[in-house]
Amino acid sequence: MQRSFASRSLDFAVPRIMGILNVTPDSFFDGGACYRDGVLQLDLALRHAEHLVHEGADFIDVGGESTRPGANPVSVQEECDRVLPVVEAVAQCCDVVVSVDTSNPELMTEAAKCGAGLINDVCALQRPGALAAAAAAGIPVCLMHMQGTPGNMQERPAYEDVVADVRNFLAARKQACLAAGIAEHDIWIDPGIGFGKTDEHNLALIRELDQLLEIGPVLLGVSRKSMFGRLLGRELEDRLPGSLAAGLIGCQKGAGILRVHDVAATRDVIQIWRMIG
Repeated sequence: MQRSFASRSLDFAVPRIMGILNVTPDSFFDGGACYRDGVLQLDLALRHAEHLVHEGADFIDVGGESTRPGANPVSVQEECDRVLPVVEAVAQCCDVVVSVDTSNPELMTEAAKCGAGLINDVCALQRPGALAAAAAAGIPVCLMHMQGTPGNMQERPAYEDVVADVRNFLAARKQACLAAGIAEHDIWIDPGIGFGKTDEHNLALIRELDQLLEIGPVLLGVSRKSMFGRLLGRELEDRLPGSLAAGLIGCQKGAGILRVHDVAATRDVIQIWRMIG
């Protein structure tokens, strides 16, 4: 199926890869990678984006505020100052869909003007003004489920039925988007692996991912998640095999986009799976 993202179009007969570009000093895996002497460097960010595209990324997801467990929020102005120059540069220099990872309506509006083709919101457009801003931007959106906030989401996550609860939440947010005028084919969903979930919750959501496809196309983010450290006894730098396994199972269950740090390895896994399948 062909889907449009602003000026670019992608065929989803094959799962697509979203490369992560964090322009933050404190993200859990690559925080500070685009900084020199404590200052964000546009050339480093663009160089990393070009590297991800060379490895096979179909999307570059630019984020200016860490959402790791316990992360503190940043001001709207600071987030815009970090993200907008990078979005504009990547959109101009790379043949890729630029996604903006934000919950702030001001940034959604300005990022769309700078060339973003997707709004990826961990708060599912629930912040005041976000739904209207996303609808006015006229580009696709991704709605993620999160219980609580990044500051407290991992304190005591609890559900009656995690798959049903997440499905119902995302279905309700999709209806809110439709009511706001966002086209159904422009709405993606994300179960929010690691966002207010125990390891058991995360495994259940991946296992039953096909149930979420009844709502809409799925973006799945499992890259280097802390659950692999707990489940496998692995440090951050050794979590790639677990990430690839979970991502592959997600693709087999129907995920259309994998959001990852390791683009080349993910591309290899998808290619071999398709060759064998």
